Amino acid sequence: MSLKKVKVLGYSFADDQFIVNANNLKVRISKNNNPELEGPSPLEYVLAGYAGCINAVGKLVAKEQGLHLKSLQVEISATLSLDQYQGIESKERAGFQVIDVVVQPTSEASVEDLQNWIFAVKKRCPIHDNLINPTPITLSLVPQYEVLETV
Repeated sequence: MSLKKVKVLGYSFADDQFIVNANNLKVRISKNNNPELEGPSPLEYVLAGYAGCINAVGKLVAKEQGLHLKSLQVEISATLSLDQYQGIESKERAGFQVIDVVVQPTSEASVEDLQNWIFAVKKRCPIHDNLINPTPITLSLVPQYEVLETV
């Protein structure tokens, strides 16, 4: 079994910005009051990551299967209830209720070949796997206290 560790580090600023360092790149997340500093929301990043993963795995699988993809369009939409997020008691989950994915390859491959291709993409896409299967998560809290000077 070969494993790869993926790691990001995020931090917030006083002006409601949240910056994540990922693979030596700085990624701005969430909207703020400065239009020139706006970035996608965390939810949009999850969907963008999913679309990007489908693209990367799709190209890899196409190459392995000898399919020529002229282009690949991935459209993802998701619906969620805002009640839990807003602190309103609800039976609805805080996460996405449904995610709809439309993959549109431009190719001269047969429909059967494309169906085999998308089946393999779905099976091999790590983000797809994480979204449909429970993944153990360890969430640790490490409080930091500001030391106040005493007289």
